[in-house]
Amino acid sequence: NVPGSDVDPYDTYGTSFQSDFGAGGHSDAVWALAYSGVKNRLLSCSADGTVKLWNPDEENPCVSTFNAAAEHGTPTSVDFNGCDPAHMVASFDSGDVVLYDLETSQSALVLKGQGRPGCHHIYKVVSHPTLPVTITAHEDRNIKFFDNKSGKVIHAMVAHLDAVTSLAVDSNGIYLMSGSHDCSLRLWNLDSKTCVQEITAHRKKSDEAIYDVTFHPSKAYIASAGADALARVYV
Repeated sequence: NVPGSDVDPYDTYGTSFQSDFGAGGHSDAVWALAYSGVKNRLLSCSADGTVKLWNPDEENPCVSTFNAAAEHGTPTSVDFNGCDPAHMVASFDSGDVVLYDLETSQSALVLKGQGRPGCHHIYKVVSHPTLPVTITAHEDRNIKFFDNKSGKVIHAMVAHLDAVTSLAVDSNGIYLMSGSHDCSLRLWNLDSKTCVQEITAHRKKSDEAIYDVTFHPSKAYIASAGADALARVYV
């Protein structure tokens, strides 16, 4: 019952578009969501320590719960695996990045990156749409690239002057966009790992700047949301 992309999100809507996720839902703040249109599944991660998989069409929508014993800490971000629909990836405040099997609800691989103690907080995890690569945004200004097969870091770079808070990969897997509390958006060529464009986008508020970035799925637009209460769209 997900509305079409042409529906005005602020228009009136029927009760058929409402889903009650109360049963089996989270018991604390929800930090992040990811949706798969291919599988019609929703992922959520919460301060209660769990990651949940949902089927919005079911009467009891909660399909699976991951990290129920908080073995990896508290999740901070989730994404579906772009090139392997049987898996998803989640990041945790412990610094772990975990690939999970969606069928068995078990961890398939733990990706561990090296970093200074206390600086391993991961703000965002995204999956490359066509390659077995996971990309993470870190408090210590780094962006890291992991091989989903070996679990090892294949590239790491200091990408901003402050914490990297958000990431997005375009649908063709050519460009990576990052946002930071240094008030800038940066566009990276994924082949060369070089910055090809920088935009000063938002003003700081309470030492925070950019919260999220995204690509339009089919048009040449990008967007950002910031602590200054603005959402910006760039052509």
